[in-house]
Amino acid sequence: MAQKPSIPKGTRDFSPVEMARRNYIFDTIREAFRLFGYKQIETPAMENLGTLMGKYGEEGDKLLFKILNSGDFLKGVNPADLEEKHLGRLTNQLCEKGLRYDLTVPFARFVVQHRADLQLPFKRFQIQPVWRADRPQKGRYREFYQCDADVVGSDSLNNEVELLSLIDFVMDRLGIRCVIKINNRKILAGIAEVLGAEDKIIDITVAIDKIDKVGLDNVNKELLEKGLSEEAIERLRPILTLSGSNEEKIATLETLLATSAEGLKGIEELKAVLAGISALDPKGEVEVDVSLARGLNYYTGTIIEVKAKDVEIGSITGGGRYDNLTGVFGMPGLSGVGISFGADRIYDVLNQLELYPKEISAAVKVLFINFGSEEASMARRVISRLRKEGISAQLYPDAAKMKKQMNYANSEGVRYVAIIGEDELAKGTITLKDMESGEQITVTESELIEKLK
Repeated sequence: MAQKPSIPKGTRDFSPVEMARRNYIFDTIREAFRLFGYKQIETPAMENLGTLMGKYGEEGDKLLFKILNSGDFLKGVNPADLEEKHLGRLTNQLCEKGLRYDLTVPFARFVVQHRADLQLPFKRFQIQPVWRADRPQKGRYREFYQCDADVVGSDSLNNEVELLSLIDFVMDRLGIRCVIKINNRKILAGIAEVLGAEDKIIDITVAIDKIDKVGLDNVNKELLEKGLSEEAIERLRPILTLSGSNEEKIATLETLLATSAEGLKGIEELKAVLAGISALDPKGEVEVDVSLARGLNYYTGTIIEVKAKDVEIGSITGGGRYDNLTGVFGMPGLSGVGISFGADRIYDVLNQLELYPKEISAAVKVLFINFGSEEASMARRVISRLRKEGISAQLYPDAAKMKKQMNYANSEGVRYVAIIGEDELAKGTITLKDMESGEQITVTESELIEKLK
């Protein structure tokens, strides 16, 4: 017996019902992006490896999917490197391209490459899949979609406020109760400074970014292994476990970071962003979280992460300010800020909470029963007009038994069934049955259109 085919771990197939649900998410986010003035772009699934490497830190580089060179990929490889398994050098020789890890670095490359054609500030959105060689687990996939919105060419904190408002707008539309967590990388830099560990800022942010996954004790253990002193770790502990209102947390931070100019600047930025979003009376909760680090090294200011309140799952949206990202592509000083909706995790949240509208799973709004060639001919003419009016409709392909056709309508979640039999054909009418209520009425073609609209 032939082995049943399978797909790689960390990837998924999606059925028509699942795709209808996913498209509901994409359409909701896409509409929000457009309402907020963002323009859509796309970039290739693969980038030159040099574009991707070194942008996500050491941890991120390990999770990049590298693409083996086509043809004789061993041509030009140093035999000694192959024999001694020098993986770093072999990667450079065997692979010229990689699958994109996120949409932000390709976007930075896009901005630099097409700078002459862009009007700044440039607001873009992008909805495409990304790939990470991560260990698959619940809510974490190797192939998943991101839905990004970014603004480049503006230092204004109004952009951060707008992005927080955009997040709140989307979550409200989807019906997800959430907590929007915010912090500032300058505050984290200030913390490292007052701990006397400025040179350990990357180690600190990478470690504390895992606090939700591994817990504070394991974070402290990792920091100790990275060379942070036990005294510094003990001084860090109360900072990472700050409690109270946002105002109380900020007041404590102002005291703790009084000697750090960088830290105080981060606090001022955080206060401005909080004041801006609070004035808009968001539906979601906005919380200052000093343990929020966003491990990616390119963030330089505000950092954002969103958690669903009613489902145990990782962050469903994240992002922040990056002032230096385009500099690595030869365009220093171009500031940007962006967010990324994790469509796959949002999909899991909506599934668990059953937040989808009922009608999105239906392939069509109305199914016409097939009684034979003459009746089908009239049905096709009516269907054609319905489609021109923006109403989805179809004819059952075979003149099968009525029960079979009605069962099909039920299984497909079709709301209405239209019947054109001998009587309807003679009178030029249509019998319409509501599959939810059981109500059945006879209408003209024009009345049918009005009813279905």
